[in-house]
Amino acid sequence: MDILRKLVFVLLFALPGLLYAAQPININTADKETLMSVNGIGEKRAEAIIAYREQHGPFQSIEQLLEVQGVGPAILDQNRENLTVKSEQ
Repeated sequence: MDILRKLVFVLLFALPGLLYAAQPININTADKETLMSVNGIGEKRAEAIIAYREQHGPFQSIEQLLEVQGVGPAILDQNRENLTVKSEQ
């Protein structure tokens, strides 16, 4: 019974995180904390992404992230499925 209780406890706290992670992050609207939830994006890179979009306007594609200093192909490739530039409708 104790194992079942622990399993329910874990599911109650893990499920919202899993559901949130299933929704792509819009790099045109995400705040710094949200960007920092992306693998390989820390505080400095998140700030660089925000500064880039403020200076150049919205990203037209995910690949345009490569123009941000500190964001390379490895970061883009490991996060490609979890990022978007389109608004959900």
